[in-house]
Amino acid sequence: MPRLEEALPKYLQVANHYRDLIVSGSLGPGAELPSERQLATEWGISRPTATRALAALRNLGLVEARQGAGTFVRGQVRLNRGARDRYLRSRDAGRIYGPGERAEIVDAALAAPPEWIADELGLTSGQQAIRRERVTYTDEVPSEISVSWFDGSLADVAPALLDRERIRAGSVAYLAKVTGRTPGYARDQVAGRLSTSEERRRLLIAARSAAVLAVRHVVYDDQGLPMECVEAAYPPDTWTFEQQYPMR
Repeated sequence: MPRLEEALPKYLQVANHYRDLIVSGSLGPGAELPSERQLATEWGISRPTATRALAALRNLGLVEARQGAGTFVRGQVRLNRGARDRYLRSRDAGRIYGPGERAEIVDAALAAPPEWIADELGLTSGQQAIRRERVTYTDEVPSEISVSWFDGSLADVAPALLDRERIRAGSVAYLAKVTGRTPGYARDQVAGRLSTSEERRRLLIAARSAAVLAVRHVVYDDQGLPMECVEAAYPPDTWTFEQQYPMR
């Protein structure tokens, strides 16, 4: 039986469980979710709580109810995936992109890092880092531009980071495999700012004064040492992060 915790209401815990399965690709379009009765039995919850869990998933646009048939994952799930969702997919399915998503590595080379990257990686002035830039597409529309940075000393042990071929399982999973380091936790910092000319070009943004959602994302190993630093930008009018929480 799945385990419930006290931090969130039970219906949100159930909804979040199935949300993670959907965004990770473990439950694909058309997959049927358990009925209210089945959820109540499997999770040890009441029928009204199960009803609320399914309603929460419908409100997120992830599932649809079909009269007399049940609840099914929608064919077109319009939800941009953040880093957490991609890690879940990499762990569960061995890949980080799902149906309708693809990424193109547009640059991979040693380069001088920005100041905040150098500080995070503990690099001194003049030291280079591995720079890996990608554009992510959702249904062939650019939905994210991001640049990952790694310690330049990894060039020999992790040569794929300098290759413009995609790493199917993701760069963090690859780095963990070749170095033996275990990812421990991640930190995201989110802010809005004006787009750069490069971001407008890559994301097909016409307005020169358009804002983007900028995310600084750092993955640390279980010793608290940084493995990957990422700066990503998302176009206007794009839902990239969402959170559910109780109001009472």
